[in-house]
Amino acid sequence: MKEGNIKISSENMMPIIKKWLYSDKDIFLREIVANGIDAITKFKKLVSVGSAQENADEEYCIKISVDKDAKTLSVEDNGIGMTEEEVEKYITQIAFSGASDFLAKYEKAGGDGIIGHFGLGFYSAYMVSGNVEIYTKSYNGSAGVHWKSDGDKKYTIEEFDRSERGTKIVMHILDEEKEFLEESKIRELVNKYCSFMPYNIYVGYKGDGKDKPLNTTVPLYTKQAKDCKDEEYKEFYTNTFFDFNQPIFWVHLDMDYPFRLKGILYFPKVKNKVELERGKVKLYCNQVFIADNIKEVIPEFLMLLNGVIDCPDIPLNVSRSFLQNDRQVQRISKYITRKVADKLVALFNNDRKKYEECWGDLANFIKFGCIKDEDFYQRVKDIIIYKDINGQYKNVNEFLGLPAEEQSGEESADSQSDDKDKQSKPATIYYVSDEQQQAQYIKMFKDAGLNAIICDNFIDPHFVSYLEYKAPDKLKFMRIDADIAGALKGDDVAEDSVLIDIFKNAIADDKLTIKTQALKNSAVPAVINVDEYMRRYSEMGSFYGMSDGDVAKTMIINVANPVVARLKELDDQKQKFVAGYIYSLALLAYKKLTPEEFEKFISENLTLLNEYVK
Repeated sequence: MKEGNIKISSENMMPIIKKWLYSDKDIFLREIVANGIDAITKFKKLVSVGSAQENADEEYCIKISVDKDAKTLSVEDNGIGMTEEEVEKYITQIAFSGASDFLAKYEKAGGDGIIGHFGLGFYSAYMVSGNVEIYTKSYNGSAGVHWKSDGDKKYTIEEFDRSERGTKIVMHILDEEKEFLEESKIRELVNKYCSFMPYNIYVGYKGDGKDKPLNTTVPLYTKQAKDCKDEEYKEFYTNTFFDFNQPIFWVHLDMDYPFRLKGILYFPKVKNKVELERGKVKLYCNQVFIADNIKEVIPEFLMLLNGVIDCPDIPLNVSRSFLQNDRQVQRISKYITRKVADKLVALFNNDRKKYEECWGDLANFIKFGCIKDEDFYQRVKDIIIYKDINGQYKNVNEFLGLPAEEQSGEESADSQSDDKDKQSKPATIYYVSDEQQQAQYIKMFKDAGLNAIICDNFIDPHFVSYLEYKAPDKLKFMRIDADIAGALKGDDVAEDSVLIDIFKNAIADDKLTIKTQALKNSAVPAVINVDEYMRRYSEMGSFYGMSDGDVAKTMIINVANPVVARLKELDDQKQKFVAGYIYSLALLAYKKLTPEEFEKFISENLTLLNEYVK
């Protein structure tokens, strides 16, 4: 038996490991299992070149076992194994690194993880263990080796009688980490970190032929899209994300140059149209789990999807600062964005009916993506559709009746300079934010042969402002209650100051502007209008707690309405009552009444009932 000192001071090494990985100490199991997977891969490579011979009917696998009585967690592989010299080299000497070099490099890295560097994957075991043992035997037939250390400076290494090739790591779990002695916890970690590793992983292996591996060694994303069936995509989705709502469709990613990348991104069913539900995009390196939703690799808006992405060119524990500045990573992000956009455009062009059926699930995702990613916006701007008040889906060009070749986006600089004198006013698109609340306005539009689009998702106020910003000379959006559209107006009439005074006296609200106008729809006595941009500004201030959301309103009195036309014939008391009641009706069509306004409206209706039965 040999004894010696570990070359790097444990007083320095162990605190660094625990400090940097403490918030995610579960990852130790991934590192130990990944080492076993790597050992199997190396042995199979030797077999393929004729430098080693495998046993007949041998199953390459990882076996994980828990012994509660001994307080140990063991991970065993049948890979390449190690000789005594290799144990000294890769474990004791910590892969060539001296203490000063190691500390100089990694103390400056800060919080991004050191596992995977300089052979430290093995040392992650000490995050949950007080003592760790290695039992290993090399494929070359040399004697077995037993190495152990309690994480202090001391270690022992001796020969060990082991017949099978491979390595077994035995971790003596600390009392404060006893959760890792629960088989259910270990299964949970295997499912999280090792679910797609390329060799079978067993927990609680009994060798009776009834054991089932916890992982899938050939996940669907490793296959070519042409070899995958729809049912396989759906099954993979359910098993991976535990979502039993079928995805609406998916994008299969497969690229070998200039970088390697495989994966599947799923568009999930939207559970609630008034919020953006965060998905989960799992990032892998050679089928080894790295993390969920790494924004440096996956554009933020794509994190609304569910999916898996496997990129062998990204190291397991690469730092966030590296990801932010690496050009290759930026190209990966752009590639993923392009592929998603291409899928959406293809669906729009090739199966418009299905695209429209899916729009309720796609709308928030596409709109959020446009706001967050310029490249994505440029690719999908012409496939953004809106349901109009007649139930038809149209993009902006179709809604405005523009030729297909005329784009709604920004003009080029040359076009702008050539056509400065020919520029017309931006096209106004009226929109509805609440079909039920704005039903009266919608009816007026329909009766007048006008159209409007439905924008009733929470992201729409931001999105219409974004579209105006992108094409200020082409588009202007107005909520349906923002103004009386030209086609709704009747004959021009002079302002009726007497009517205005009647309503001012009845309503007694200095903030309310009152105007008279003849409308084509004579059934409506009055409507409320609020300036579009003042309302948007007020709502934004209210959202950030800087205002109460109230904004000055204008009431348009319809002089073509028969009740309004007879108002002057009534006595003062009836004039005041009818004018106030008309105002309540106009408010009711414009917004949800406050408790005080609703109480007043009920009182007015009771008064009418009493008058009716006299």
